[in-house]
Amino acid sequence: MEDYPRTLAELERRFSTEEPCRAYLQQLRWPDGFRCPKCGHVKSWPVGSRLLQCAACGRQTSATAGTIFQDTRTPLPTWFRAMWWVTSQKTGASALGLQQVLGLRSYQTAWAWLHKLRRAMVRPRRDRLTGRVEVDETYWGAGEDGRKGRHLVNRVLIAIAVEQVGRQACGRVRIRRIQDASADSLQAFIEAAIEPGSVVNTDGWVGYDRVRKTGYRHRITFLEGRKESPSDLLPRVHRVASLLKRWLLGTTAVRSLIESPPLNTT
Repeated sequence: MEDYPRTLAELERRFSTEEPCRAYLQQLRWPDGFRCPKCGHVKSWPVGSRLLQCAACGRQTSATAGTIFQDTRTPLPTWFRAMWWVTSQKTGASALGLQQVLGLRSYQTAWAWLHKLRRAMVRPRRDRLTGRVEVDETYWGAGEDGRKGRHLVNRVLIAIAVEQVGRQACGRVRIRRIQDASADSLQAFIEAAIEPGSVVNTDGWVGYDRVRKTGYRHRITFLEGRKESPSDLLPRVHRVASLLKRWLLGTTAVRSLIESPPLNTT
């Protein structure tokens, strides 16, 4: 079970001062005990309230070195409140909301904090999804143009992959803007997001025709003529798409999504 505060009351009870925050970061950084980043020695002694000095080589380091907290003048409890608030908002976190929650004087400070936290939440070399994975696309943008099907008019196309856990639960998620719903774009997303050998569950769109030929097991869930709704037949991707749109509506990230380059398929 993850050691993470589930409520604001628990957060304030556990992390209201600097010492428990620093101890928590130290446990995350060295779950098996201190190890010197220079020589690998396992013994150290404290230097002041923030540093640990290696007993072998004398190298001084801290639990915050190399993190977004390094050299910060802001108390760690304030950072912990910011992190908890950003990650607990289902409707998205805006810089204005963060400024109000933390009582920050400057909007620019809240904006910089929010972008720093968002960058820290992305792992560039993260593992690909495995097991059984639902894949679908969704759109963001003007939806009142009367067009049906996979057309892009004042909209962006977003590919979603979600690991299946049990009968209904979601595992890890991958989301990426793609150029279009062609086989080139969809297959490039699948290969970047999902480990070969996994079961890829999609609808019957022809853009997924290459899935079985490229090392994946392909399960097709046909939506046409079914009594169940698409959200019942592919529940996880539809749930994630709904949460994504709620998140975008609550943030100022909409413009950056629309203007960012889509996944390159070349």
